[in-house]
Amino acid sequence: MKNKATRPMSRRHVLIAGAGGASFLAAPTVLMASGDTGGAPTRRNISSFALHEWQDYFDALGRGIIISDTNRRVLQHWSSDGDMRVYPTSVPLTDELTRRGYTSVVEKRENPGWTPTPSMRIRNPEWPAFVPGGDPLNPLGTRALYLSWQYYRIHGTQDSRKIGRRSSNGCIGLYNEQIEEVYDRTPVGTQVILI
Repeated sequence: MKNKATRPMSRRHVLIAGAGGASFLAAPTVLMASGDTGGAPTRRNISSFALHEWQDYFDALGRGIIISDTNRRVLQHWSSDGDMRVYPTSVPLTDELTRRGYTSVVEKRENPGWTPTPSMRIRNPEWPAFVPGGDPLNPLGTRALYLSWQYYRIHGTQDSRKIGRRSSNGCIGLYNEQIEEVYDRTPVGTQVILI
């Protein structure tokens, strides 16, 4: 039987640790555990994503910054005072639907109505021409941040199964509760980059 001090830490141990364990999982971390390598440490990754530093992409915080990583399916939001929060996202179905680069928030809407883009209507002619805000079938959820790129949004979703997946037609989706938080913290003019 292994000595308790030399046992590798499992995800279960981290989750049982309580609040400290929860914050431990939220940060990108590498555990060092003893393996079958003669006692030498073995790297064990417990996080599926790494966080970005806003300074790698922008010169100043300004009104705030959003970095959406379409490969890792995570959105980081910094408010103008430097407070940073992390959210899981849905991302476009394919690279052809994914736009990357710099943009900004130009408009905000609560319970936005949704109109499919012309290319969506070609791909899915059975879709309605318009879905009003508040409708359970509205794919924009309860809030939307409109970007300077036509047709691109960061928005909520009524279908929480989409989060963490390639499931959108170009937009970045968040759980409704989380887009409401981002919406309240994000002024028009917030800098955005999709990577």
